[in-house]
Amino acid sequence: MKSLKIFIALVAVASLSSCNNKRKPQVQYMPDMYVSVPYDANGVRSAGDVPVNRLPVAGTVSRNGVVAYDILDTNEGYEKAKAELKNPLPQTEANLEKGKELYGIYCATCHGKKGDGNGVLSQRDKFSGIPKYNDPARNITEGSIYHVIMYGRNNMGSHASQLNYKERWQVVQYVEKLKSELK
Repeated sequence: MKSLKIFIALVAVASLSSCNNKRKPQVQYMPDMYVSVPYDANGVRSAGDVPVNRLPVAGTVSRNGVVAYDILDTNEGYEKAKAELKNPLPQTEANLEKGKELYGIYCATCHGKKGDGNGVLSQRDKFSGIPKYNDPARNITEGSIYHVIMYGRNNMGSHASQLNYKERWQVVQYVEKLKSELK
């Protein structure tokens, strides 16, 4: 009988404690897992509440090759990049070789090894309409290639998280080489 009273008391306590606010945990084991620490490098937001990329303060150290890119992901931004953006890297054999290696990893599956739009995914009918790099209707430039790597365009997604600043420009150099070799 005594154990039955203890059991009923435990059930009552458990049921009362289960009626507390479920939205707010009472005890947090490893609180960093529940509440992440927000990170905003610049602390600046645009009128549309979008983070603004700004040049780092003079004397600061870059993080993993991160360089501010201030051209917006719009049609106007694409046209601006196409007209104004130039590759800052010297055209060297080492840059072209690294660009070729990265192109083989990230680009060739869709765009093809020659830049003719006939990659493996195109051959398997996963994507259609991948244009050649020398398509006169597109008239791509080094700036437009970089912009598309940064933001993506149409069916192509952004590759900014896979490639750092220098690697993007190395891929641009290699794409320009493929473009000149297409007939």
